[in-house]
Amino acid sequence: MKISLLGYMGSGKSSLAKLLAAHLDLPLLDLDHLIEEECGQSVSELIFNRGELFFRQKEREILLDILQKPEFVLALGGGTPCYYDNMDQVNRSSISIYLERSIQDLYDVLAKDRRERPLIAHLADQDLKEFIAKHLFERRDFYEKAIFKISQKQKDEEERLHSILNYLK
Repeated sequence: MKISLLGYMGSGKSSLAKLLAAHLDLPLLDLDHLIEEECGQSVSELIFNRGELFFRQKEREILLDILQKPEFVLALGGGTPCYYDNMDQVNRSSISIYLERSIQDLYDVLAKDRRERPLIAHLADQDLKEFIAKHLFERRDFYEKAIFKISQKQKDEEERLHSILNYLK
């Protein structure tokens, strides 16, 4: 089984992927972590030092390699579905699941840990909410291509995990 989780930063991709992989006894893969391991730099350092184009090309290269593996639970980067034909490739090779969250839910999560996220660390509260809203608007069409969607109404990770497991039956 191949499962790819996607959604905006703070939607719970990494933590839910960890739970799902453990529950299904499948390898856990995190695309951003794999890029960081291969390049020896954090995602933010890569983008700063080598540029976003380099980062997106490396992201695609590693994504296509992962999709060839026989089984996994993969946490995609928040922007991964929006570049090249990544979302089509993900859907062709895995069961894609969009972890939908409202702007307010994402804001509540990201406002607490924004210092750990260089893309938003410098933003004031109101600017953060506008940033999230703008990004979601730009990315929603890509996210909506996922085979399944987990509703924002399910905030509890266990609830979300059980919804995914029900889809997979």
